[in-house]
Amino acid sequence: MPTIDIQKARFNMIEQQIRPWNVLDTGVLALLAAMRRDSFVPDAYKALAYADLEIPLPGGQCMLAPRLEARLLQDLVIRKTDKVLEIGTGTGFMTALLAQLGASVLSLELNPALVELAKSNLQKAGISNADVRQGDGAQGAAAHGPFDVIVLGGSVADIPHSLLDQLKIGGRLGAVVGDEPVMCATFITRTSATDFRTTQPWDCDAPRLQNFAEKSRFTF
Repeated sequence: MPTIDIQKARFNMIEQQIRPWNVLDTGVLALLAAMRRDSFVPDAYKALAYADLEIPLPGGQCMLAPRLEARLLQDLVIRKTDKVLEIGTGTGFMTALLAQLGASVLSLELNPALVELAKSNLQKAGISNADVRQGDGAQGAAAHGPFDVIVLGGSVADIPHSLLDQLKIGGRLGAVVGDEPVMCATFITRTSATDFRTTQPWDCDAPRLQNFAEKSRFTF
C-alpha cells in the first residue's frame, strides 16, 4: 500500500466513518489522523486497515471497527492524568490510542501470540507508557488498581462487579453490553464507594470478549 494511499485511506476513514458517527472531539480526531493504524494490522489485512469493518486476529478474535474505537475513546473523555486498564489488547492499536491520551495503560490479553504482537507494535510506534501482560481480563487487575478508566475491547453480557470495584471514585468504565441483535455502548461512572451511574447513549455491535460470564438461558 503506497504512502499516498494510506494517507488518503486514513483521511477517508475519519471523514466518512468516524465524523458521521458523532465523533467530533478535535483531540481524538487529531490522534486518529496521526496514528498509523496500518502498522497495527496483521500483514494479510493491511489493505483493509482503514475500512469500516472488524479485522480478524489469531485465536478467533478481531480488531474493532475504527468508528467504534473512536466513539468509545471520545465518550470516555480520557485525561492526561488517567491511569487506564484495557481488557483485550488485540494488536495494541487501541492501547496506543489510550496511551497517547492518558498517563499510563495496563492492558490484559489472553492470547500469548497477541501479547507478543502488541508489545512489538507498541515498541515500533514509540509507545513507552503501556504495559501489555498475558492475563484474564475478566478478573481485572485489582493489585494494580484502582483505575481512572477501564476499557473493554469487546462485548460482554454483563459487567462483573469485581471490575467496577477497581474503579476510583470518579472513574469511568466503557464497554459494549448486551446480546445480539441488541447491544449498547455502556458507560459506568463510580460516584461514591457504593454508587455507580450508568448511561447507554448509543447502540452498536462488537464481538464477545472471552471468559466473561454469559446470562443464564432457561429453556422450557
